[in-house]
Amino acid sequence: MFLLSKLLGLATEPAFWILLLLLIALVRLPRRPQAAQRWVLAATASLLLAGWAPLPDALLRHLERQYPDPPSLPAQRYAGVVVLGGATESGYVSEGTAEPQVNGAVERMTTVLPLLRQAPDLAVVFTGGEGEYFGSGPSEADRARRFFVQMGLDPERIRFESQSRNTYENAVFTARLSGIDPQQPWILITSASHMPRAIAVFRKQGWNVTPYSVDFNAGLETPWTSYSLGISGKWNVALHEYLGILAYRLSGRI
Repeated sequence: MFLLSKLLGLATEPAFWILLLLLIALVRLPRRPQAAQRWVLAATASLLLAGWAPLPDALLRHLERQYPDPPSLPAQRYAGVVVLGGATESGYVSEGTAEPQVNGAVERMTTVLPLLRQAPDLAVVFTGGEGEYFGSGPSEADRARRFFVQMGLDPERIRFESQSRNTYENAVFTARLSGIDPQQPWILITSASHMPRAIAVFRKQGWNVTPYSVDFNAGLETPWTSYSLGISGKWNVALHEYLGILAYRLSGRI
């Protein structure tokens, strides 16, 4: 399942589809030049549409609005908070440096700080190993440890699960940690677009979790004139989640 998810990851890259269309045009060019021209036009149209922000934003908005930004939570009522990985760069980027190398989803980890100010005794569990198939360097749990230390938190008060490679394993492996009772009330922190899949997986595995969505990317609306060829990351996130939801449903994980 993990290998299949990495192979399907190609389908979330707009550049992959454009390249595929151009390759088809190249193959058809010697015998059917007119058909090749149509494939080139299709590739050009895909390139133009890939930069139109309202399209990926609409996909993201459908995911993010399912569990919108929560109100202030009475953190004292919860056993702890589970923080999903995904907020740091790949392990090989962190080799040779003491920096945690965070990415645009860093709110997954920074949100822990105000929650701990509300409830200093709140248990914190970070779950994330290495999501790359041929990963190298420190695990994501190790990179998260660096981040929390830089933020002034004592790493001894945070539990780290470092073996999981995807959301399903996040739920399963974290539940196996000593002293963790999934049936107690927990706060689940992850990106808003990832929350629908994450909350379904955790609840399917018997967790009593309340969603705390962060890292919103789409907003409530997008100007129709918004255009940039640099938004491929939004396409990647949106398509990754929709394919992930489909795969998890077919495999019975949600």
